[in-house]
Amino acid sequence: MSIVVSKWSVVMGLMLVAIVPVTHQSVNGGTNCATCSVIVALVEQYSEFHNTSIVTTLEKLCSFLPTEIKPLCNLAVKTLGPALIQLIVDGADPDVACHALKFCHTDPGQPTCHSMLPPSAASLNEWQFQQRVDAARQSIIPLLQKQSNFKLGVDICDVPGIKEICDWIKKTVANQIPAVDLDKDGFSTYYSLRGTAWRGKDCSDDFNYVYPGVIPKDGDDIMDSNCNGIYGVNLTSKKTYEDELCANYQPRGVAVLGDSVGAHFHLPPQWFDATIISEKAFTNAVMIIENEIDWPMMSTTTGYGTNEWPDVITGPVDSVYLRLRQRNRCNHRDYQNIAANGERSSSVNNIVKTLSRNAQNDRPMVVFYALVGNDVCNGHPDTFDHMTTPAEMYNNTMLTLDYLAKVLPNNSHVVLIGLADGRVLFDNMGPRIHPTSTYWGTFTYGKFYDYMNCLQISPCMGWMNTNQTMRDLTTKRAQELSAVLSSISQTQKGRYSNFDLYYLDNPINQAIKKWVAQGGQAWQLIEPVDGFHDNQMGQAFVAGVIWDDLMAMSPDIFGPVNPNNDQIGNLFGDQGGY
Repeated sequence: MSIVVSKWSVVMGLMLVAIVPVTHQSVNGGTNCATCSVIVALVEQYSEFHNTSIVTTLEKLCSFLPTEIKPLCNLAVKTLGPALIQLIVDGADPDVACHALKFCHTDPGQPTCHSMLPPSAASLNEWQFQQRVDAARQSIIPLLQKQSNFKLGVDICDVPGIKEICDWIKKTVANQIPAVDLDKDGFSTYYSLRGTAWRGKDCSDDFNYVYPGVIPKDGDDIMDSNCNGIYGVNLTSKKTYEDELCANYQPRGVAVLGDSVGAHFHLPPQWFDATIISEKAFTNAVMIIENEIDWPMMSTTTGYGTNEWPDVITGPVDSVYLRLRQRNRCNHRDYQNIAANGERSSSVNNIVKTLSRNAQNDRPMVVFYALVGNDVCNGHPDTFDHMTTPAEMYNNTMLTLDYLAKVLPNNSHVVLIGLADGRVLFDNMGPRIHPTSTYWGTFTYGKFYDYMNCLQISPCMGWMNTNQTMRDLTTKRAQELSAVLSSISQTQKGRYSNFDLYYLDNPINQAIKKWVAQGGQAWQLIEPVDGFHDNQMGQAFVAGVIWDDLMAMSPDIFGPVNPNNDQIGNLFGDQGGY
C-alpha cells in the first residue's frame, strides 16, 4: 500500500529526495508542483517561527544535512535561492511562488490546485490569485536572466544540486536484492541497500552455502553455517549443539511478500515540520534513503532489536520474527522482508523470485502474503478502472503460490492477509493538521488528500479522498479481493504438498479497535506525514494481533516452544546479534 517507484523528486526543502507516484500523466505540474510547494512552505514557516531572514533560513536548512548531501543543497540554493528569496520577501505564499516559477500551472480544463497556504492567503479568489502570480513572475525575471542554469518550467530534478540527489537515489534503490552480496546467496553483511535491515545477516559472505535458514552442515560441528549463532560439539554428550538444542524443535524462518506496509514506509515528520526540524533529525538520512525510506528492521513481520532512531521514529518494536525467535532461539536471524513500495498482486510475481529459500537445503518458512492496498490504490482520476479485479486477484495470487511451491521446504506455511479498510484514514485524519503546516495550522489532511488528487499524484485516490462515496466504493472492491484470498485459502488447501494455506482478515482495523479500547485514539497509529500507513506504534500493535490470531487458529504454524532457550542463551549469549 503506497508509493510507486517510478519517478523521483525532492519533496521537501532542498534536502529530501523521496519516491513519488507517477503511474500516469499528472496534471498542473504534478510532483514538481507538490515539491516546490513543500519547499516554500518549509522555508517560510521556519523563517517566521524562528524569526530569521530567508537567507539565514536557507543556510540553516542546508546545514542540517549530512556531509554527503550538504554541498548539493548549497548548489541548489545558489541556483534557486535568489528568485526564491525575492518571491518570499515580496510576500508570495507557496502557491503563488511555485506558479511564478512555473513548477505549478493550471492545465486547460483543470482546477487550480492549492496547497499549505498561510492564513493571509486563504481568502484569495482565482482572479486575485492569478494577478499575484503574474506580478510575482515579473519581479523575478531580471534575476532569472542572470542565471544560465535555470529556466522557468524545468523539471525540479533537473535543477543543479537537486539533479544529483535525484540521480543518486535512483541508483541507490535500483534492485530488490542485496547490493553487497559477494557470494550471491541472497544475504549480505551490509546493513542497508536491501542488506541486513531486510534479511538476516550472512555470517560469511565468502561461501554461498553459509546463510540464514540453511539446514546445518554436519550439525555445525565446526562452523556456524546457518548464522543462528549455535555451533560446536557438547563434549559430554558428543552431540553437536545444533542437534542437541535445535533438531527436535522444528526451527523455521519468517518472510513477508508485500508492499510499503510490509516494508514499513515512514517519512520522519521531523523533516517536514518547521517547528521541530533540526540537524539531529538528519543524522541517519543516508541510511534512511538507502533503505528506500522503509524501516523493515522495525516492521510488523521482520522487526528485530530495539528502536535505535528515536529522533525520527517513535514507538516500540514488536514483530512476528521477534516472537518466533523468543519461542525458539534456533530461529535467530532467519527473516526476510521481500516487500517494496507500490507492490500489488501482479508485481509480487516478480519480487517473490528474490526470496532466498531452497526446497531441499533449507528449513521451513512461514510466509505472509500481505498486499494491504495497492490492488485498489492508484492515482488515476478514473481510479476504479485501474483497480485489480477479483479474477485478476485470483490469477495473480495463484501464480505467486505456484512459485512458492517450487522453493519452500516441506512443512512451510503461507498466510494470506486480506486488504485493509482504508476508510479509517479520512475518518480519523481528515480534520487534523498536516506536519507541513504545523505553524500556520491551515493545511488539514483532508486538504492534503484533495491537493494530491488535484495534481493527480495521490498514491490512493480511492481512500485518500474527501468524497465518502468514493471511499465506500474502494472499500467494497477491497472486500471483494479479500474474499478471493479467503476462498483460495479454503479451496486450494490440498493443492500444495510443501505448505499449508491460511487466511487472516487485515489486522489494522482490529488493532485500532483494540488500541481505542485501551484508551488510545485511532490517529495515533497512522503515519503523520503520508496520512496513509500505520506508524511504528501501529506496526508493533499489529504484530501482536497477527500472532494472537494465528496462535488461536493453529499454533503449529510457529512450531513448539524450545525448552532449551535458556541454555542457548547461557552458551551463546546474543548469538552474534544482527
